Amino acid sequence: MNAAHDVKRYHPAWIALELLTALKNSVFAIFFLFILKANSTSSWIVWGRYLFIAAAILTIFSVLLKWLLHRYELQESSIVVKEGILVKKQRTVALERIQNHHSKTTFVHRWFNLTSLTLETGTSGDEAAITFPVITNLEKDRILSLLEEKESSKVADGGENFEKKGRTVHFRSTRKDLFKASFTSLSFLAIFPLLSAIYFNLADIFDIEDSAENAVEYLIGHWWMLIVLFVIAMLLSVAIGFIKTVIKYGNYEISDDEERIYIEKGVGSSSSFSIQKHKVQAVVVEQSILKRFLGLASIKLISVGSAEGEEKDTSSLYPFMPKHEAYELLHTLLPGYPIEENMQRFPIKVLWLKLILPYYFTILVAGGLFIFKREWIWIAAVVFLLSFISRILDYYFTSYIRNGNTVQVRRGGFTNETFVTKRSQIQQITVHHSWIQRKFSVASLSFINRAKPMHTSELYGLSKEEASEFYRWYHGS
Repeated sequence: MNAAHDVKRYHPAWIALELLTALKNSVFAIFFLFILKANSTSSWIVWGRYLFIAAAILTIFSVLLKWLLHRYELQESSIVVKEGILVKKQRTVALERIQNHHSKTTFVHRWFNLTSLTLETGTSGDEAAITFPVITNLEKDRILSLLEEKESSKVADGGENFEKKGRTVHFRSTRKDLFKASFTSLSFLAIFPLLSAIYFNLADIFDIEDSAENAVEYLIGHWWMLIVLFVIAMLLSVAIGFIKTVIKYGNYEISDDEERIYIEKGVGSSSSFSIQKHKVQAVVVEQSILKRFLGLASIKLISVGSAEGEEKDTSSLYPFMPKHEAYELLHTLLPGYPIEENMQRFPIKVLWLKLILPYYFTILVAGGLFIFKREWIWIAAVVFLLSFISRILDYYFTSYIRNGNTVQVRRGGFTNETFVTKRSQIQQITVHHSWIQRKFSVASLSFINRAKPMHTSELYGLSKEEASEFYRWYHGS
């Protein structure tokens, strides 16, 4: 294997990206100090300007020093990262520890024909991943080819035949899918809080209360104009919601080969994710009330190197896919994770147990309203009603099944979650029961899968006999 051993820095465009990020984070301060208060001679405003300019100069020097001192080196069996300005730090990560990788190309990346790449290991914490925030596409391909060569040599050392096959595309989003996604995600409603925020911000700066009241009175007197404006606002919001959905979910593609599952998405700002099939710890199917009504489902793949934050969505299969199509796709990609619809329910006594448990959140809301807003105390009744309905729905949907070496758990109220994992992927199983559970002769069972963070699933209301059977099943007896 021929791997380059030269020490490299990130692309110089990293400097521009960091400075743009700093500028974006400083827009409010710039607007307030140098535009809104441009003519102010107040001492704290003047000192604020000086401090801002000093911080800006320090940020520029810091960015330049980081670019000069942050370097990385690709070796035959590891990646070495050197970073730090005052305190030097060097990290060496073996290639065989890298399990998943994902890349993201933002609008700014596209300006420079660049991208970013994150390599995820099976650990947690700040050093669980190696990130190349700004590299060329050629450099990204070089790093990924090095990983592929390492994987192929590892398989060959194990005495197995390794034959690189092309990807098979199983799903591509269509315009119909995107329309369905824009309505299901309710993104078209985003315009209303946006308009509200703009109004209140302007109201703090300008005196527009009287003008707004006069406009409302005028529109009420001319109801037909109010209808026209409402229709225009709805059309505008639908268009904005569709554009947001296209940017996030456009060009959504799911493919696989013998070793990995690949997910790519995005228009303008794109991202891709790759996960080794044998590293999948569990599968989660999520359905909100709206998705259940429309027959849609979101399937997520849980692994020890699952992405965090915004990129976490990338490890999901298309989140607005018809449920039967999602199940078929999952069976094609991961046949070892079957999903059953007929599962075992809990006896009715578990429902009564759930309903008599204390409603702590309702009590907290009622107490807060009684102290601060007594005239709004009726909201506590609404909270109690929602909690009561949620517990009924949670009982109705909670079920489970053990099928050979796999276990499937479904639970949740307004949004339910179906969790499927293998016995070999469960790290820990715990059986516990409270005083009131003992009175009902039931127990709770929880099990933990490795993920980032750890994923915990719980079954509340198992009989003691069934909980013991789960425990024996986990230990393989």
